[in-house]
Amino acid sequence: MEADVSEMRNELQSRDGLWRRIQLECQKLYTELLKIKEYKDMQEIQIKHQSSCVQLTEQLENKNTELLLFAESREHREEELNKIRNHVYREEQSHCSEQERMKTEISDLTEELHQKEITIATIMEKASLLERQLKMELETKHKLLTKQQLLELRYQVIKSENTHLKEMV
Repeated sequence: MEADVSEMRNELQSRDGLWRRIQLECQKLYTELLKIKEYKDMQEIQIKHQSSCVQLTEQLENKNTELLLFAESREHREEELNKIRNHVYREEQSHCSEQERMKTEISDLTEELHQKEITIATIMEKASLLERQLKMELETKHKLLTKQQLLELRYQVIKSENTHLKEMV
């Protein structure tokens, strides 16, 4: 039973480590997401600043081209962001499933432990009962042995008296 409990502890520690790694990865992804957002915000500020400085038509055309490229790049970043969100969502779902499975497993193990405790208690009761019966039988046999020894002693006395009487006769 101690081996089972130790094995359960090891399994729980292993799963706790996995859970912590998942949390670290989620934190890393969240940090990356913040950096991307900050980068995006910086680029938007830069474009606004540049567009305010633009006075010539040629510069406007260049900025339009830049804006088109930025839009494509933004779509790409949004796709990446969506991928990251989907990955984080899947990780969270996986974690929730794992957590539920662990709760179920812990519940099952607790129930099994409870059943084993009941079994041990039953065995202890039976052992106690058998011990009492054995003591009673030992006492009875001890009394019978004492009686037998007493009877044997009487028999020896009577036998010796009998022998003595026979000699006298």
